[in-house]
Amino acid sequence: MNKPIKLMIVDDHDMLRSGIKVFIEAFDDIELLYEAGDGEEALLKCHQQQPDVILMDFKMPRMDGVTAIAKIKEFYPDIQFIMLTSFVNEEIVKAALQAGAIGYLLKDAGIEELHTAILRAYQGESMLSPEATQVLIQATTNPPAIGHDLTEREIEILQLLIKGMSNSEIGVALHISRSTVKNHISNIFSKLQTSSRTEAAALAIQHGIVHLDEPTEPQ
Repeated sequence: MNKPIKLMIVDDHDMLRSGIKVFIEAFDDIELLYEAGDGEEALLKCHQQQPDVILMDFKMPRMDGVTAIAKIKEFYPDIQFIMLTSFVNEEIVKAALQAGAIGYLLKDAGIEELHTAILRAYQGESMLSPEATQVLIQATTNPPAIGHDLTEREIEILQLLIKGMSNSEIGVALHISRSTVKNHISNIFSKLQTSSRTEAAALAIQHGIVHLDEPTEPQ
C-alpha cells in the first residue's frame, strides 16, 4: 500500500470517536481524515473531502447510519462503509448491507478485528461480526413468523376483529373510514393467507399476534 487509507468516523458519542482515534494512531496504514457526529455532517464532509472507508454508527440524531450510507453511496459509490454499532438484529443488518455497507461490526470489536475490517473494506472485501453472520444465517434457515409483515394498524384492526366488531365500528374506534378498514382487512387476509374474519382472528390468537382480553362494553 503506497499511501494510508483515509478513514472517517461517524458516531454521536465523543468518547467512542476518541477511542477509535487512539487506535488509528497506532497504525501507519490508516489516516483519520475526519470525525462526524451524525450522518448529515458526514454527507456534508464527503462533499469536501472523500474518505476511502467510513466507520458508521447506526443510531444518531438528524440522520441515521443506514440513511447516510445510502445517500453518500449515491454520490460516491467507491467509498466503503463498515457499520459499527451496538445493535445486531436481522432488520438492521439487512438494512445496512442493502444500503451499501460492506462490513458490520459491534462496538466491542477488538483492535485487530477492526483493523482487519478496515483493510478488507478498502480492498472491497466484506467482513461481518460473528453475531451479524449468525443473524443472517438464522434469517435464511428459519421461516419468518406468521404475521411478521403486519403493520401496527393491521394488528390494531385484528385486535378489534376478535372482539366481533363490524367494519363500521372499527372505523369509528380508530377514526378511519369504512373503506379504509375494508382495505386493511383485505391486506390482513392476504398476509395471513386466510379468507374470513373468523379464520384470521383464530390464526392471530393461535400465533400470539393478538391476545384475548376483557370483552368490550356495548357501544
